[in-house]
Amino acid sequence: MKMLNVYLLRHGETHYNADGNRYCGRIDAELTETGLAQARRVAGVLRDKVIDAVYASPLQRAYRTAEIACGNGLPVVRDNRLIELDFGTWEGKTRAAFVAENPALWDDWNASPDHVRAGGTGDTGLEAVQRMDDFFSEMMVRHDGQSILVVAHNGINRLYLAWKLGMPLKHYRRIVQENSAITVIRLGGEEEFSLLKLNS
Repeated sequence: MKMLNVYLLRHGETHYNADGNRYCGRIDAELTETGLAQARRVAGVLRDKVIDAVYASPLQRAYRTAEIACGNGLPVVRDNRLIELDFGTWEGKTRAAFVAENPALWDDWNASPDHVRAGGTGDTGLEAVQRMDDFFSEMMVRHDGQSILVVAHNGINRLYLAWKLGMPLKHYRRIVQENSAITVIRLGGEEEFSLLKLNS
């Protein structure tokens, strides 16, 4: 029976998070000093944990968080399947700003993020979930019985967690993913998926 333990992180704070929580998406934003400090705190928490491999979104905010957080010299492997959603026309804007521009599009996304494209031209929630699930299916084979650190993003992490917990994707924002907080999940075993810790 295959089993994989995952320390799943959202990257540390960026200037987009700090500036009214603007939607960053595929914009390659850097970590703030606060974000760097958050990653260092994670390294302290994980210092005594056994971690066999480290994976991150190729965007620098996630990759740099992973480099700092693993703290043990393991190489960080970039994987495009962990990249944040493309938020289309919403990228770089606050929710208040883009909802004012097109409230109907936001309503459509809220009602059915599975199939509606974020920002009209970006990813659907289902596309994001499918690539994340493909990644973890591969990891279960490659790292059976091991523990890995995975650093990705707020949108894709929450959509994936909602989907694996059996929630309608339209409720994904009910799951909170704080910057550089540790969420622990287990894939495989009797339950197939278990959420062990959230924002630890």
